[in-house]
Amino acid sequence: MFGMDLGELLVIAIIAVLFLGPDKLPGAMVEIAKFFKNTKNVINSVKDSFEEELNVKSMKDEALAYKQELLTATDKVKSATDIKQMAAKLTTLEDDFFMGDDLNKAQNKVASNTPQEVTLKKSDALQPTNKVEEDKKNV
Repeated sequence: MFGMDLGELLVIAIIAVLFLGPDKLPGAMVEIAKFFKNTKNVINSVKDSFEEELNVKSMKDEALAYKQELLTATDKVKSATDIKQMAAKLTTLEDDFFMGDDLNKAQNKVASNTPQEVTLKKSDALQPTNKVEEDKKNV
């Protein structure tokens, strides 16, 4: 106990008998035993709470690892969903494009079937020649 052998304990006991006397020695021994018992209990409770905290810390680390895995999986699912949404948008754009082509073809058919009147004014006829002359000057 505490690195003491039997000889040292005997010396301490003899000194205790001399200082305390035979009548107070049994009560002092009981108080010393209670002190050591309480100290041992406190040390054990601190040790247990420390081990419990370490256990809680390891559980917390595991929970954080699972949380990270879930976040990674969630991001993967979101990116897959985004790809699906992009594909749906592309499909609708493609449909709109082709429908627009069909609409343009239909409008061209209607336009080619109906005669249109075009009236030109004298000023309209002169404008292209004026532009050509201006272009020649600029060159």
